[in-house]
Amino acid sequence: MSLRAEPPYAAPAPALHPRSVRAREAVLAATAALLAEGGLGAATVGAISTRSGVSKMTIYKHWPSRTAVAAEAFGRRMADCVPLPDSGDAVADLREQVRRVSAFYAGETGQVFRQLLAACVTDPEAAPYFRTYFLQARRAGTALLWDRLVAQGKARAGISSETATDILFGPLIFRLLTGHARLDPEQADAISAAALQGLLAVEPAGA
Repeated sequence: MSLRAEPPYAAPAPALHPRSVRAREAVLAATAALLAEGGLGAATVGAISTRSGVSKMTIYKHWPSRTAVAAEAFGRRMADCVPLPDSGDAVADLREQVRRVSAFYAGETGQVFRQLLAACVTDPEAAPYFRTYFLQARRAGTALLWDRLVAQGKARAGISSETATDILFGPLIFRLLTGHARLDPEQADAISAAALQGLLAVEPAGA
């Protein structure tokens, strides 16, 4: 499975004209509702048009496919459902974020995520929307948490936020896709504890 950027496909910048903004917001809200009700299968362009009051022609003007619309709407939903913790303790915040993401994937939203991943493999025009509106936003959030850890002097030297993100959250996605193990708070804590053992700076003996 590859979601790498493949020219000429790219997610365009959102339109700024007020009328276009209103139409986009209506479409995204309708799509989010349809995804919650019936998954990706329910979010057809026809259903989105009926629910939003925006014509199919206008929808296709802003998105190349219904999967692209769904990817953008889903990215917004996860941002709303999984806010970044900010307790002042960077280690505790990373652990909490792993718990929150695990809980998000464990529910109905996890099934939608699986459907979107599969759909983007066969819809190359939708993949950039998944990367831009879902993947990049999530990774940017984790990078912020990692930067806090670095600023507090608790991160092992030489580890990038990209690597840390993959180590902390990759196991959750693997479990979601394969179903070989549970996604629950206890397992999320076990994953973050094991990952952070290699990511955190080693304190000097006697510290």
